[in-house]
Amino acid sequence: MRQAKITSRSQNEFFWGWIFVLPTVLGLLILNIIPIFSTIYQSFFKTGDFGKGNIFVGLANYQKLLNDPLIIKAIGNTIKYAIIEVPFSIFIALILASLLAGERKGKSFYRTIFFLPMIAAPAAVAMVWRWLYNSEFGLINNVFGIHVNWISQPGLATVSIAVIGIWSVLGYNIVLFIAGLQEIPKDYYEAARIDGASPIHQFFQITIPLLSPTLFFVSVTRVIGALQIFDLIYMVMDRTNPALNDTQSLVYLFYKYSFREGNLGYGSTVVMILLLLTMLVTVFQLWAQKKWVHYY
Repeated sequence: MRQAKITSRSQNEFFWGWIFVLPTVLGLLILNIIPIFSTIYQSFFKTGDFGKGNIFVGLANYQKLLNDPLIIKAIGNTIKYAIIEVPFSIFIALILASLLAGERKGKSFYRTIFFLPMIAAPAAVAMVWRWLYNSEFGLINNVFGIHVNWISQPGLATVSIAVIGIWSVLGYNIVLFIAGLQEIPKDYYEAARIDGASPIHQFFQITIPLLSPTLFFVSVTRVIGALQIFDLIYMVMDRTNPALNDTQSLVYLFYKYSFREGNLGYGSTVVMILLLLTMLVTVFQLWAQKKWVHYY
């Protein structure tokens, strides 16, 4: 059997293809893949003095994890934040995207306004919201004439942090939903109008089913992002805040154990719990998408 001859053009395409892909491959390898295996390896060690001479302890870190009350609390806080942030950020963004996708006056201006939080520095966002939430001179309490400890009251602090998270990701979700809405053929809506379908009926019977692939992508990425919440908690909640234990997430505990207490091995074990939780939720979403995602 005659072997196919490799032409110089094929060799050239192969070479330049790898040249263009190589930066991304190296980035994934150095910034993602190697740290994952390094973290797994580190979770079986106790950090030595001055960060050197790590001692192998086997499953001792995992046994310690099972008896750590802060871990169970952090898992609950992380899941609670995700349950609040993800559905509301998707629902609000979907409504706003539906309003901004059509031919409306000034839609470019509104799109820019909603996307601004995505390009704002997280530190600046945290400072603004800390001022808004301040119980003594905050704008929210002064406008409504109330006195609420938004970020220092256990039970309310997580909701307050989630509100900031929702506000921060709206622009990103809106951009994705607008892109998905523009891909839906207009013929479906014209046929529905001829049949006398109301706008609400069109939204639930046409928009939602045909936008389901985008909804699925946004839901997966937002769940993963919500489970990794750290920056807002770190910048909004002080160490002396009485509600810190009711808001600290798994990533916050990883930071606390690894960098404040210098126990990188135990901190890596916390990351393994987060990795397991993320994988379980993602696998469930992949299984569930077969029942509600419609590709056309």
